[in-house]
Amino acid sequence: MKKTFLMTVAAVALLAGAAGAAELKFKPGEDSKFNWASLEEFKKSHAMAGQSVTIFGPWRGEDQALFESVLAYFEDATGIDVKYSSSENYEQQIVIDTQAGSPPDVAILPQPGLIADLATKGYLVPLGEENKDWLLQNYAAGQSWVDLSTYKGKDGKAAIYAFPYKIDVKSLIWYVPENFEDAGYEVPKTMEELKALTEKIVADGGTPWCIGLGSGGATGWPATDWVEDMMLRTQSADVYDKWVSNEIKFDDPAVVGAIEEFGWFAKNDKFVDGGAAGVASTDFRDSPKGLFASPPKCYLHHQASFIPSFFPEGTVVGQDADFFYMPPYESKKELGNPVLGAGTLAMITKDTPAARAFIDFLKTPIAHELWMAQSSFLTPYKAVNMDAYANAPMRKQGDILLGATTFRFDGSDLMPGKIGAGAFWTGMVDYTGGKSAADVAAGIQKAWDGLK
Repeated sequence: MKKTFLMTVAAVALLAGAAGAAELKFKPGEDSKFNWASLEEFKKSHAMAGQSVTIFGPWRGEDQALFESVLAYFEDATGIDVKYSSSENYEQQIVIDTQAGSPPDVAILPQPGLIADLATKGYLVPLGEENKDWLLQNYAAGQSWVDLSTYKGKDGKAAIYAFPYKIDVKSLIWYVPENFEDAGYEVPKTMEELKALTEKIVADGGTPWCIGLGSGGATGWPATDWVEDMMLRTQSADVYDKWVSNEIKFDDPAVVGAIEEFGWFAKNDKFVDGGAAGVASTDFRDSPKGLFASPPKCYLHHQASFIPSFFPEGTVVGQDADFFYMPPYESKKELGNPVLGAGTLAMITKDTPAARAFIDFLKTPIAHELWMAQSSFLTPYKAVNMDAYANAPMRKQGDILLGATTFRFDGSDLMPGKIGAGAFWTGMVDYTGGKSAADVAAGIQKAWDGLK
């Protein structure tokens, strides 16, 4: 949804004259791609000079600078003094601080499993039904965001404890437009078309895919993203959730089927550069390089939004390389357009008016647009102006989020560490090495059972 809001001259003057305005990255009222009216409306109801808020989060370095550039507008609008901090071991630090009774006012974390643990121990403050209703109405795939924000408290009752902010997309397939144009290929809109394209590339004498699972001690993880994407495209979100929590066992036919869907692409020597035997031994950072060879060693590569970091130097995304949404099955239209990804969630760990005001700020379009206009920020918020995105690739990923009917976090990240970052990884290596999906799934389930 595209909306551009313009301020009145009086409102512009009011904001531009506010204390600290000179420190603001974008001068209020001067660029119509920002929803300055939402900032002015927020300001009217959140005059809180003299108060303070401490925020602890995962962002350091460049991301910290970007987040603080957004916080400057919150400070300017409210008069609240904001202190943001992070730590290299932020996951451990938040546990230490909450257990010691000295938590920040607001904690921002990317791990739902850790958030669930904090909630059950009584360290988080419920955000209220109004925030549940807000997410349902304002975020694309609203129910998914409500699900991801809902946890059981110390009393065992489920409530909204988190607010999603800054999201990442994983359900992407990368390609080189010039290669597609030269070969006469079109971007597939369904999984059936993607499989047909895979077969056509082989028939034309080419190799469709580059797939690499190598990652040192973490070898195997790229295959887990494939399986998670396939679970969301062959099963309902409810089944996905039960798989992640092991209510549905790893060796259930639904899971075995998703592994085999990955195998359709990865275990066919004709489909993969280097053959099926090369999948596990190829480093994931090197695997996309075949897209840029002349002639191409492959035409397609499945990976999350970070992968351009490993493209040849000087590659321009949107021109030299591009991506498309990993499509759903035409035969399973009832599953809609699922998107796999990750993201951060904000929680109140000490209930203060200033902490509540910060959550309210995240519900303004401007709190999203200010980061969108810089880099590395995606949002499912339907009211933002999509023209605020810093570049076309980010806007395209934003469109994928807005088009999602279901959003789910990376499943392996939600599983116990010994499974999601252990048995699942090694199982995928064994699978591409020749073991059957059923045997691999049974082995992973045995490892899970061994945790009890």
